[in-house]
Amino acid sequence: MLFFSFFKTLTSTPLTVELKNDLKIHGTLKSVDQYLNIKLDDVTVSDEAKYPHLSAVKNVFIRGSVVRYVHLPASEVDRGLLEDASRREAMGAKERAR
Repeated sequence: MLFFSFFKTLTSTPLTVELKNDLKIHGTLKSVDQYLNIKLDDVTVSDEAKYPHLSAVKNVFIRGSVVRYVHLPASEVDRGLLEDASRREAMGAKERAR
């Protein structure tokens, strides 16, 4: 749930999604769900010569299971907050395991 909550705070942020088939899609994050499925608006593809059929696409829905990386602008990431949230979630999981 940590990453889901984190990505929900990034709506309307430009980012790049790299898929497992090496396709990189640049766009503005519209929404994300609990499965980390991603909706992007105003999309462009990094290699239009290789994927010319995607040049006409303006918005996409990306299934979370095909995402390799999500590249975010460094200015949008609050590392301290993310580290604290990760630590709290790990501690909570550890306590529930007892």
